Amino acid sequence: MNKTYRRVALASYLDGLPRAEDFEIVEETAPEPAEGEFLVRNVYASIDPGTRSRLSQGQSYIPPLKLGETVGAFNIGRVEASRNDKFQDGDLVACAFGWTELGLSNGKGFMSKIIDNGLPISAWIGVLGVPGLTSYFGLKRVGEISAGKTVIVTSAAGMVGATAAQIAKALDCRVIGIAGGPVKCAWLKDELGLDAAIDYKATDDLAALIKRTCPDGVDILFDNVGNASVDMILPLMNLNGRIVISGQISHYNQREGDIHGIRNTRAFITHRVRMQGLVVFDDIRDFPEAQAELAGWLLNGQIKYREKIYDGIEQAPQAFREIFEGKDFGRHLVRLLPDPSV
Repeated sequence: MNKTYRRVALASYLDGLPRAEDFEIVEETAPEPAEGEFLVRNVYASIDPGTRSRLSQGQSYIPPLKLGETVGAFNIGRVEASRNDKFQDGDLVACAFGWTELGLSNGKGFMSKIIDNGLPISAWIGVLGVPGLTSYFGLKRVGEISAGKTVIVTSAAGMVGATAAQIAKALDCRVIGIAGGPVKCAWLKDELGLDAAIDYKATDDLAALIKRTCPDGVDILFDNVGNASVDMILPLMNLNGRIVISGQISHYNQREGDIHGIRNTRAFITHRVRMQGLVVFDDIRDFPEAQAELAGWLLNGQIKYREKIYDGIEQAPQAFREIFEGKDFGRHLVRLLPDPSV
């Protein structure tokens, strides 16, 4: 067993886009598990845009990270040394230790053994993890989705957006994805089979283009971007329309006073539109059932995904910044050890 490990700590609170100097690599001595505990050597660490909300001093639904703490993330790991009867050496687990090579656990919290279902293990922190489950419960519980609805998904080439769009297609809806650039839009149309893909970078009047693409209005907006997109689409919402607030990527690097407001509120009254956000852990009891359905869609090809892999814990800050720069799309992961499932 390695006697040391590395982790990425928050060195300074972020103001705008993440910078390399906002983080530091810290080397630590590996702890010894006490009775009931076990050590996990991580194989992957996730790079999530939602992490940005904890890296400034403003409040989110969970407190901001303290300086010196490990940046939060989800992981796939292998149990390296166990003194816990429920977890044996060699077990593969989905967990949430963060941007770190090693984690110590007593088995509580976000911790589960990975079932060999024929899928890559990285799927357990992707489509079968928090991103996919956010899409699933956002559409099913919050959006009250049913067949025949018109669904718009913003940031549709991201992990959450792409999964949401494909779930909506699997449930027989008309799905329009909004993304930036022809490569992303071609992927949404040609690979994922969406009914339409709108390139917001290629038009001077996005609202008019959305209206032309949705002549019969919008039943569900699954939004990952923020207030500006919500405000633009609100006038197009149908009677009893549903707006699912999944993320706000356009807000994460903005100062509070620069964030776009929502002005087109009349539709909340005239069209009885409901807007609601979600925290996926509210649905934790239903995770196994949702994961089983998502795995079925993955195995039969109804859900596809992209990953961009960075090697080494030191790559985490750069991988994080590139999410907001839009240099690539799909799930960003840092690989810390060779993937045992490949």
